[in-house]
Amino acid sequence: MTESKQQRPTLLSPTGVVGELTKLNGESASGWRIEDGALTRTFEFKNFYETMAFVNAVAYIANRHDHHPTLGVGYNRCSVAWVTHEPPGLTRLDFLAAAEVSALRPDVTQ
Repeated sequence: MTESKQQRPTLLSPTGVVGELTKLNGESASGWRIEDGALTRTFEFKNFYETMAFVNAVAYIANRHDHHPTLGVGYNRCSVAWVTHEPPGLTRLDFLAAAEVSALRPDVTQ
């Protein structure tokens, strides 16, 4: 069982969210953003096969943490939105999962 499954996550303060977002995006300051209270990013791919391989990898990450994002899937793109439902808001777990998803595409800077 991962650490994320052992206890209910604590909501981050607005300052904590900004700090985590800055760490996640690095110097590029692009990529993940906050939209409608969720941590979101859209990834683009060459074809449907690559998109679905990415979706399956995200599903693996989500199940490992017992924390599941909202996904929007199209032919050559996938949007990922992380938000904690209980308690409602952004937690360290959202940023941890987002970092693992970003690691699936280290070649993408935006």
